[in-house]
Amino acid sequence: MRFTACFLMALLVSTLARAELPFWGNKASDAAETAPAALPIGHFVWAPQVAPEGPIVVVVSLDEQIAYAYRNGVRIGYAKVSTGKKGYATPTGVFTTLQKDKDHHSKTYNNAPMPYTQRLTWDGVALHAGGVPDYPSSHGCVHLPSEFARLLFEASPLGMTVVVGNAHSAPVDVAHPAMLAPVDAHTGQPVETPKLAVAEESRWEPEKVPHGPVSLLLSGADRRLLVFRNGVEIGRSRIAVRDHGTRLGTHVYTVTGMQADGRPKWTAVGIPGHAGDANASLDPEQTRGVRIPDEFVLKLGPLLTPGATLLVTDAEILPHHTGSALTVLTDKAPEAAL
Repeated sequence: MRFTACFLMALLVSTLARAELPFWGNKASDAAETAPAALPIGHFVWAPQVAPEGPIVVVVSLDEQIAYAYRNGVRIGYAKVSTGKKGYATPTGVFTTLQKDKDHHSKTYNNAPMPYTQRLTWDGVALHAGGVPDYPSSHGCVHLPSEFARLLFEASPLGMTVVVGNAHSAPVDVAHPAMLAPVDAHTGQPVETPKLAVAEESRWEPEKVPHGPVSLLLSGADRRLLVFRNGVEIGRSRIAVRDHGTRLGTHVYTVTGMQADGRPKWTAVGIPGHAGDANASLDPEQTRGVRIPDEFVLKLGPLLTPGATLLVTDAEILPHHTGSALTVLTDKAPEAAL
């Protein structure tokens, strides 16, 4: 009887402790087409269906106070964050996650809860759930909205690459990331992919990465189709949209099988803001107005096997800014400790 009473008391205390754990930020993802700059304080977008497999990398823009998650070379999520305040600057550079702890508490700051901790340095800098007031407020860590921190924690392997940068420490594509991963997921170094030359209709380089998951991005704004395999771009092509006023919308499709004529069967996947798309077939009317060069389609065909994904968007996917490329530096970590 005494054992039962003690057990129930321990269970009650444990339950109360969990109930008192702070929750920061929004509880659900905003619509997938929400622009990063338009995110309200504490909000985030999480659409892992865009690229279900492949190497993952996180880029934290100190200037924007936004963290971006990429998988297989494609952006799958982003969130408003809060980094180091004056005197506790978050270090810039390329890091890998050294430890993961779902229920971590600070050893330095009054046992403060730091849920979903992913340690970046041994002297205390980490990604974790925390207050996100829309300005730098931490002791050097990167505070994430609680639900985004959980989702990222569950999707991230130990040893994941994390790049932290600003306009003074990194190329402009890293300081202000776009839809495509601006850094290599394994090394954290900036990725430079040449634009198509004026007379160049397409580029096809499958030998770069012979194997791995395949993700396609089709942008109505840029008139481009890009192909990624295992996080590396292996092809891109110009496309034509029949009616310049045509809106393609934001949709994600995956190959679920092959049709009798050998063509892939594309099935829609529900994403935030478009849950009703789930299980719908690719609308022929939507594709009829988009022309992709026949030669490129023939080369791409063998890669379109079950599991390949396609993101269709009206948004720009290519970087459209210019600036001097700077070296990503690793500064001395601030004196913040877990």
